[in-house]
Amino acid sequence: MTVLYPPPVDEAHFREYYTSTHLPLVAQMPGLLHWQYSFDVTILAGERKYFAVFHADFESAEAMAAARESEVGKAVSADVRNYATGGVELIHYLLSGGR
Repeated sequence: MTVLYPPPVDEAHFREYYTSTHLPLVAQMPGLLHWQYSFDVTILAGERKYFAVFHADFESAEAMAAARESEVGKAVSADVRNYATGGVELIHYLLSGGR
């Protein structure tokens, strides 16, 4: 799962709240294997669309769905409105191929 965050109204508040409150809540999600984030989002050409990005790995699509439906997962979703004033784009996908 990848979460893309367009620029918020208050970048300083986003950074502080996200790292001190939201991410510790995310870390409690059942079945979460690995997560990472960045505030250093740049694009190679064109206008900047995103302020931050978050990526989470789960063992399967079913494990991710169960995590999102758990009490902690619901709390994570509800918490987004406390910092993501620019909105949020959530992307789900299954990895395949590569080397």
